[in-house]
Order: sequence, then C-alpha cells, then structure tokens
Amino acid sequence: MRCAVYVRVSTDKEEQKASLKYQKELFYRYIAEKGWDFHKFYVDVQSGTTAKRKMLQKMIEDAEAKKFDVILAKELSRLARNGELSYKIKNLCESQGIHIITLDNAINTLEGNTHMFGLYAWIYENESQSTSNRVKATLRSRANKGLFKGSVPPYGYEVRNGQLQIRGDNTPDVVRRIFNEYLSGSGRESIGRRLYKEGIPTPAEVAEKKNAGDKWNDSTIKLILTNPHYTGDLVQGRTTTISVTNKKRKKIDKENLIVHKDRHEAIISREVFNAVQQQLKIRTKHITAPKKHLFTNTLFCADCGTGMWYRHNRAGYICGSYARHGSKACSNHAVKEEFLIRTILSDIKMWLDQIDKEAYVKELEAKSIKSKLQLQKQLEKLTKDIDTLKKRKKNFVNLLADELLTHEEYRENVEATNTEINELVLKKTELASEFEHENVTENLSQLKSELLSFLNFDELTPEMLHRLVTRIEVREDGMPRIHYRFSAPNN
Repeated sequence: MRCAVYVRVSTDKEEQKASLKYQKELFYRYIAEKGWDFHKFYVDVQSGTTAKRKMLQKMIEDAEAKKFDVILAKELSRLARNGELSYKIKNLCESQGIHIITLDNAINTLEGNTHMFGLYAWIYENESQSTSNRVKATLRSRANKGLFKGSVPPYGYEVRNGQLQIRGDNTPDVVRRIFNEYLSGSGRESIGRRLYKEGIPTPAEVAEKKNAGDKWNDSTIKLILTNPHYTGDLVQGRTTTISVTNKKRKKIDKENLIVHKDRHEAIISREVFNAVQQQLKIRTKHITAPKKHLFTNTLFCADCGTGMWYRHNRAGYICGSYARHGSKACSNHAVKEEFLIRTILSDIKMWLDQIDKEAYVKELEAKSIKSKLQLQKQLEKLTKDIDTLKKRKKNFVNLLADELLTHEEYRENVEATNTEINELVLKKTELASEFEHENVTENLSQLKSELLSFLNFDELTPEMLHRLVTRIEVREDGMPRIHYRFSAPNN
C-alpha cells in the first residue's frame, strides 16, 4: 500500500510549525506499524474551507493519476471544513479505489467505516461558518465605530490607530496626478503607461505584496479613480464573500454601506471625484469593443511573448506590451498585415510547386532514410537508459529496507529518478511517433491535398490561416517566423 499523508495547519506561526513536526512523527509511526510504503507529505498552511489549496489540488491530481492507495489525515477537518469539498474528495477516492483514514478513527474506508462521513462534514462546515460570522461581526463593529477594518489601506494612505492618514511620501501626489490627467482627457492605459515608464512603484509594490508587478494596469488606475476614500469619507463593507465555502465577492447595496463622512483628510476634492465618476460613465458608453483582426491570437512578439495589437494607422500590428507600457517594456516589433498575408500565400504556392518536382521528392526521401536511422539509434539508447534507471529504483527500495536511507531521502531519490524516467519515456514516445510517421510519400500526399483545398489564393481567409498556421513570432526588425501545422523533413 502506497500511503499519501495530508497535513494542514492554519498559520505559519512557531506553535503551528511544532504541531506540524509532531503530526509528521505520528504519521511515520502509523505507517511503520502498518508496514506500508510512504509516498509523500502534502502540506498546506491555509484555511480548510477553500479548495484552492496548492498541495490539496496536487494530491487530488496525484489521486486521479493513481499514484497512491491510501490518504492519511489527522481528522476529516484537516482535509476539508466544507461539505461539498469533503464529498468531492470522498467520491474521487471511491472512483479511483483509494482509501481514506483519519487518525481519530472517525473515518476508515479500509474497514468500511464511512457512515459518519456526512455528519462530520456538516459539523465542520457549520463550525467554520460560525467562526466566519463572528469575524465579520467584529470587523463590522470596527467599521461602525469609524475604524478602518481592511488589511491594506488605499494607495496614498497608511493606517494609524485604526484611522487613515495621508502618507508622507509621493503616493498622494501620484493619486492627484491620476485624477487630474484623467480629467484632462488621458485614458487609463496611457496614464498607467507613463507611470510605468517613470518607474513609479505600483500600489502592490508599495503594500509589499508577494509577486507584486511593476506595471500600472488599466484595472489599477480604475480602482483608484473609483475609490471614495480619497474624498475623506470612510466607506466600508462594499463587498463581502458569498459564504465560508465560496470566496467569491459580491457587491453590497448602497443603502447597506457603512459610511462616515469626512472621517479622514481628503486627497481629492469631492468636485474632482464627482467629475471623474461622470467622465467614467460617459467614456464607457462610447468605447466600442476592439475588433478582432485576421492575425489576432496568432501573432506574438518574439522577444517578450506578448500578443501583437492591430493599429489602423499602421495597417499592421505592434507588440502589445509596447502598446500598453511603452518602450521601457519592449520595442514595437511592427509588421504590416498585407506583408504577412503575401508571405503565407507565397509559401503555399511555393510548396505546391515544389511537391510536383521529382528531384525535390527524391531529396526528401534520402533525408528521410537518414533521419530514420538516427531515430532508431536514439530509441535504442533511450531504452538502455530507462532500464538503467529502473534498476537504480530497485536499489533504493533495498537501501530503504536496510534503513540505510530515511523516508525523506528515499522519497527524494525515487521522485528524482521517476522524473528522469518520465522525461525519457516521454521523449521515447515522441521519437517513436516521429519514427512511425517518417513516410515522405504519404506526408507529401497529405500536404498536397491540404494545400489544394485552398485553390483561391487571392485572399487569406481565417479558415486557411488557422488550418495552416499555429503561431507567428515577429522579431524586432519586423521579420516573422511562421510555425505551420504541417511539416516535411527539413522543410
């Protein structure tokens, strides 16, 4: 029996770290007593009400891949404090033939002990909902007293003794600039582009959030422009989570908002704020959805990987990152749409002409024979390498049995070896497929049939483009590299 262990602690505080160590020792003893094989620890430091836990999702993926036979947990609430999630895990394990055992003896599917599953799931979810309601009530009480209840203050402010105070740096000036530039006619994207170009830290960077980006996006500018806190009003309770098990946020009706007028010093006057709200409504009404052009979602910048944007005044495309953030992010990589169309149509005509030439076909056949011999040698070497790694795995098991390896060392060695084997097997599969399809005559016949289906080459239609091309990358000098769906040897 291959045993996976799931452990969840709510925080990364020192006392929880000690608890984690104790739990691991408990599980090791349990597995040793049963004589099972230890597979892996899946550890999350997060609430049990959400399914969006990295290691829980990894464990579910591994369960679907049948990488283990048993899931061990301290109690059901460690796996989930959510009835729906609890049953999802239970149903998954039943479909995959995987057992669930909790150390408190409440659940043990090996012994058929599952009749209390629904009751425990319901108890844990209700307990979590009650805790959530108490926390919300506490935060709402703070809000009613005029105290800021959020974890991160609005950009330009800081929190002192529960009150919003204007920061002593340049962030309040940046807020004023954003409002003034928008009223002067600048769009949200152009404002964000200038701030990014000048290297002004984003709100996420100022708040020191993990994985904070340095680019000022349209959504960031909009959040600032629509935040009533900048007028000096403390407006809280604007959104709330749907439930303890559904973390999506919903808007609260205006009449239920908690508003304290002139609670703190304003950065923006009410007149300016109201004028901006009016402009936001007007501009939204007159903005039409961008039209999709022929190469939308097919054309990409070769350097930054961003999709290319069509520009009417250029009759072509430019790098999307450059269009949004300027030359600090990337260069324009401009390419004309007509040039791309002519290039692809020219390629199609050239291939049809070449396929009909006997000398060209013979040349490809010779290359194919040489390619097959090389593939055969590579396949033989891969087979030997895989066999060697499998023997190494057997040796790890013997070392573990002789207690010359710890469980952790055993797991790391086996996982590393499995990774190597999987990579080689994948490569072998790909090469084997390539070897089987290395048939020039058949390949060229299929290619010719595909190309002849587009006899009218006066226009490159979306159907032709998406059937023939997977991706086009444009270099800085505007030259495209076209990736076609089909291929012939060395073509």
